[in-house]
Amino acid sequence: MTGRDRLRELLDAVLDEDNRTLEQMADGAYASPYHFSRVLSRDTGEAPVAMRRRVMLERAAWRLRRGSSVTDAAWEAGYESVEGFSRAFTRAYGHPPSSAVEGGGSTWLPAGNGIHFHPPTSLWVHSTEQTMNPLTDQLVRHDLDDTRVLVELAKGLSDDEFRRVRLAGHEVSSWEGPEESIAAVLEHHVGTKEVWLAAIEGADLPARPDGATAADLLDRHDVVAARWLAFVREVESRGGWDDRLVDALCEPPESFQLGSVVAHVLTYAAHRRQLARHLLRSAGVETDDGDPIMWLRAERGEHA
Repeated sequence: MTGRDRLRELLDAVLDEDNRTLEQMADGAYASPYHFSRVLSRDTGEAPVAMRRRVMLERAAWRLRRGSSVTDAAWEAGYESVEGFSRAFTRAYGHPPSSAVEGGGSTWLPAGNGIHFHPPTSLWVHSTEQTMNPLTDQLVRHDLDDTRVLVELAKGLSDDEFRRVRLAGHEVSSWEGPEESIAAVLEHHVGTKEVWLAAIEGADLPARPDGATAADLLDRHDVVAARWLAFVREVESRGGWDDRLVDALCEPPESFQLGSVVAHVLTYAAHRRQLARHLLRSAGVETDDGDPIMWLRAERGEHA
């Protein structure tokens, strides 16, 4: 894509750390406050100050679920007092920030414009909001959130433990080669979505360098997760599950139904996540069970 994306420039000004008032946002976008507010409200259906407040709460919820203190989250979200932040958070999420569950799922608040905080520091603009069948939405988002939890756990291992052969000769699928270590299982797990998206987008095979660390895989996951969820939601929004993809990356090229591609990814993803848990436990790392019931309860702030 060439040229300026003016809407994106305006959105970046809304989320800039230094822009906390409408006047500061407008200055950051080189626009008058009136023009800035009018264009954002027209194009997104949400006033700039309200959008910033919501997205900052989403970021605060994400930080809380990864161990941040309520005080730090309040300060980073731009609140002058913990009490004010707690009231705003409770109104938005239905529970106080002190009860946010560490390691929980999505932190998105309702937004018809599809504009949300995307971890760790990005803004994700999605064309449609909650267009998926609820079950499909939960399956896909649980996979993405659970993957991030597992790769984060793997980051705590030494390189030797990360790459140690624990299941000699083991293959998850006959065409992808051995997956004998935590490193191999997680790399194949993250790489699968990268490869399928390349096929869908008509791009070259993505680089998958040998020797990737868990930190490398986490960075790759954060990039591919947003793209994968956007792809699935786009297919759902237009009822395109029966559409067919001609994958030129195969030799010879093959044709795949999009619904079968997503089912394929979810099937192997569930297996690899549980396999990764088994291998992490063999390395002395405590993990949960990866239960989507518990994930959804955590996402909604519910207790067992």
